[in-house]
Amino acid sequence: MGMELRAVVEFRSKGMDDKRDSSEGVGASVSALRRSATGLKLEREDLDADPVRQFEVWFRDACAADGLDPNAVSLSTVDEHHRPWSRTVLLKYFDSRGFVFFTNHGSSKARQIQENNNVALLFFWREQGRQILIRGYADKISTAETLKYFATRPRGSQIGAWVSAQSSVISSRSMLEAKFDEMKRKFGDGEVPLPSFWGGYRVVPQEIEFWQGRVNRLHDRFLYTKHNDDWAIERLAP
Repeated sequence: MGMELRAVVEFRSKGMDDKRDSSEGVGASVSALRRSATGLKLEREDLDADPVRQFEVWFRDACAADGLDPNAVSLSTVDEHHRPWSRTVLLKYFDSRGFVFFTNHGSSKARQIQENNNVALLFFWREQGRQILIRGYADKISTAETLKYFATRPRGSQIGAWVSAQSSVISSRSMLEAKFDEMKRKFGDGEVPLPSFWGGYRVVPQEIEFWQGRVNRLHDRFLYTKHNDDWAIERLAP
């Protein structure tokens, strides 16, 4: 990987004494963190008219850059008290219909989506200095579609879906491990069935923003906004 794509974090002292009082702690140095620009840019003529196809271009770049978990994405929801929540999930596939992840239907995110299905997804790919923000609504996918994916999961992950009542309070990790062993014995060498309480959600995009980091914080930002079946594209100030 060339220097222009290498993420370099620099501690810049700005004239501060290297023997700073230890009582200041690491927190005092946060503002001095800097990162070099990648040398990449984004122009209007570079963009595909379809944001999902543009997403695929950037996603392929992220995979090729050997970054860890390029499909990791922050999912933001809002609870019944209008408090925002965020957590990292894994994108499992995407197409022209939207972006799909899986979870326990009893989890906090699933309950929040049931109350308010407006969500946001944020991808951050450090190696390229890129972000993609997707805003839209999340809907459950069909059982048949969930089953098709569930059958491809490693057996341990299939059993794990039966074990955890996600987001509920538990007394200890040993309880989880005992439950896993119990379910492992129950299913034996047979097929692990799909739990009725586990499935997929598709985020149907209404807005997709592409962000490319540039020097001097003069970043490139383009926003796709859906109007019926068409997408409008606008450049945003950084």
